[in-house]
Amino acid sequence: MPENEEFSSQISNMIQMQLRRRGITDAAVLAAMEFVPRHEFVPREFREKSYDDVPLPIGGGQTISQPYMVAAMTAALHLRPGDRVLEIGTGCGYQTAILSRLAGEVFGVERRPELALSASARLARLGYTNVHVHCGDGTLGLAEFAPFDAILVAAAAPTIPQPLLAQLAEGGRMIAPVGDSEHQELQLVEKRGKTFRNTTLEGCRFVPLVGYHGWQDPPSR
Repeated sequence: MPENEEFSSQISNMIQMQLRRRGITDAAVLAAMEFVPRHEFVPREFREKSYDDVPLPIGGGQTISQPYMVAAMTAALHLRPGDRVLEIGTGCGYQTAILSRLAGEVFGVERRPELALSASARLARLGYTNVHVHCGDGTLGLAEFAPFDAILVAAAAPTIPQPLLAQLAEGGRMIAPVGDSEHQELQLVEKRGKTFRNTTLEGCRFVPLVGYHGWQDPPSR
């Protein structure tokens, strides 16, 4: 993309040093990470750090995840072009944009109205037409649009919310951080019939998932 030229060296470094070196080999995921202009999704004061190997604040106590975590969670879902994806914790919309490059349709849920509105406007401005951002309690999912082939949860809950499990399609995959404010693990859930296979992938650190089936209030640090 022409608007990425200013950051071409940072993007190349992100792909090679942060992603490939850590085992991200999925060609479609790498292409999406290279294509989506991350600098468009961070506050202006952090623009020069857009492609650094760190999460960045986006306001309201929320963050945009580090590039590696975005890529790792996306790769774990093994998305197909026709998949319908539910994303919980849309935030600034960056992860949404990555998902939209790989799936057929993406439904995002963000509980903070100001973030939901800005993410929706940003995604529309940048031309991501297969995404739909909703404001609400992400722990409830979006039952009216279920089932989903894949679900990505971008905030940590004490356990995986049951409504999200119920909204997975047969053969569906969900990736979610589970734990408290200090100790979290990425968990991959795969639905097979009436059973769910759960695989722990790696340690992580996310903001709390606040809602009826998550934290009622953010856990104290």
